[in-house]
Formats: sequence, C-alpha cells, structure tokens
Amino acid sequence: MARFVPAVKAILPYVGSIVAAALPVFTTRKSDEAAAAQAQLLQQQIAELQSAASQNAVHIKELAEQLQKTVAALEQGASLAEPKYRRIAALCIGAVILSLIAFGVSLIALFGR
Repeated sequence: MARFVPAVKAILPYVGSIVAAALPVFTTRKSDEAAAAQAQLLQQQIAELQSAASQNAVHIKELAEQLQKTVAALEQGASLAEPKYRRIAALCIGAVILSLIAFGVSLIALFGR
C-alpha cells in the first residue's frame, strides 16, 4: 500500500483534467441515449394521437349518420302530425264558436224575460 502513495500523489494533479476531458464523452453518450429515448417516446405519442384521431373520425361519422336518421325521423313525424294539428285547431275554433253561441243564447234567455 505504501508503494501506491507516491504514485497517487504523482497522478492526483492530473485527475481533474482527465475527468474534465472524459466527462463530455460520457455525458454525450447519455445525452444521445436520452435524445433517442425522447424521440422514441415522441414517435409513440404521435402514433397514439393519430390512432385516437382516426377512431374519433370514425365515431364522428357514425354520430353524423345517426343524427341524419334522427332528423329524417323527426321531419317525417312532423309531416304526419301537421294534418292532425290542423284538424284539432279547426275543432277548437268550432268549439269556441259553439260556446259563444251558447253563452249568447243563455244571456238572451236570462235577460229576455
């Protein structure tokens, strides 16, 4: 062990410059690996987003078709209900007219005596 002490003392002043020179090599490798992992993660996220967008497009198309069918059914129902509405409105007007006539007859009968 005593043999190594003079060797360590001789090498010690140069350790800092050796580490400073070797550090960028290790940092760059890690940085390159991190950049590759980041790029791979980014590609995976892009693929997932593209998949989700295409699934959303399919779902939107299905919803649009269902909405179109619903609107067509509502229009058909409205066209079937319109003649019924007109008939009911005519009957209501007739009922109002008859009730006014009955009211008039009752007033004449009440005050005509």
